[in-house]
Amino acid sequence: MKVIICGAGQVGWQIARHLSGERNDVTVVDNNPELVRRASETLDVNGITGHASYPDVLDRAGARDADMIIAATHSDEVNMVTCQVAHSVFAIQRKIARLRSQSYLDAIYSDLYRRDHMPIDVVISPEKEVAEAALQRLAAPATFDTENFFDGKGQLIGITIDETCPVINTPLRQLTDLFSTLKAIVVGIRRDGTLFAPEAGDQIFAGDSCYVFTDREDMSRTLEIFGKRQAKQERVVIIGGGNVGLAVAKRLERRADRVRVKMIERDRKQAERAADALERTIVLHGDGLDANLLEEANVSSADAVLAVTDDDKTNMLASVRAKSQGCPMAICLTNDPTLVPLMGPLDIDAYINPRATTVSSILRHIRHGRVRGVYSIGDAEAEMIEAQVLGTSPIAGQKLRDIAFPEGVLLGGVLKDGKVVKPTGSLRIDEGDSIAIFAMASDVPEVERLLQVSIDYF
Repeated sequence: MKVIICGAGQVGWQIARHLSGERNDVTVVDNNPELVRRASETLDVNGITGHASYPDVLDRAGARDADMIIAATHSDEVNMVTCQVAHSVFAIQRKIARLRSQSYLDAIYSDLYRRDHMPIDVVISPEKEVAEAALQRLAAPATFDTENFFDGKGQLIGITIDETCPVINTPLRQLTDLFSTLKAIVVGIRRDGTLFAPEAGDQIFAGDSCYVFTDREDMSRTLEIFGKRQAKQERVVIIGGGNVGLAVAKRLERRADRVRVKMIERDRKQAERAADALERTIVLHGDGLDANLLEEANVSSADAVLAVTDDDKTNMLASVRAKSQGCPMAICLTNDPTLVPLMGPLDIDAYINPRATTVSSILRHIRHGRVRGVYSIGDAEAEMIEAQVLGTSPIAGQKLRDIAFPEGVLLGGVLKDGKVVKPTGSLRIDEGDSIAIFAMASDVPEVERLLQVSIDYF
């Protein structure tokens, strides 16, 4: 497939990395020559320097025979015009745009994106995606990462293993025998900074970060087995009243369990806008790093603090200060993946990476065949892929023990007849089943071959 990616920033570069690694013909366009050079030198892609919305630039990028264009520049307007030019001048069939402004995303204006108006097939909103990720973290406070699969029936959760974990030093094979009815599989382990797909004889050690795929109904039991307790979130303090913080607060206000929310926003005008938009949330104007203001917000009595300002270091320091004042859980938004290793030493419980969240959202819309969901793990090191098994797939009709999955691939769960089934060697994969697969980035092309999803993109 021939793809043009407009914008070589963090999101554009990661998408180019994924698609070029799968032998697609990828061209990256950006008006910053340094970003174009970085993409061209580090990835197997073509690089074009210029404004993505200019027809002559898209022409040089090969728009006349492109299958898809992804507009992910920092400007909403450039992204929208790029899609319009791609449609009107070059008749590119598939157009994806990243839009940030809430006005463009308001449901009452959704008619704007019809093909005879502003032809955008898929609109990606980073703020909405990040807000949803934040709500998922709040819903599972004992985890550092979480993502839904199988329409919410299955869940990938990230668990940090402590010294008190009851199953440390236990081989995974023995873990399966001990809890035979538990529909949960350890699909990935990060140890000493390295992520890998474990084998049956591997053990879990204190300090590991484990990714576990579990049936939603078994999540509480899974957390208990790994020494975690699921607590209900009744009081939340949000630091940052921008688009992300506002979206989270609105969603929390709509919940039936009546979560009490307080928000701290440094910018006075933004604080006033948030106060006008929210009904039950108490909005405080001030610095989220101010210990006295955190005390006024009763952060010591809160169940969780969510730091989602537009500054990574502010989020991290605010999280540390909130925890030092007695808040049991801190969730931190960070754009810089190099800061993630500091989360553990700083005792920050969970983090949200907007880049990874946006990349996952875009990948869901560009994967081949019957792929229904993709979640990018870590710094694009691995993916959790949900896909429906086609009759043409080599794995259809096969028992798991007879399928030659690569070493970096593990099956987390199977949705059969509407129910989540734990993978076992004797389980047969049938046409129409949905499967959730953990795959290291280098093994994704082989997974797509096994799923027979490289035949047709649309």
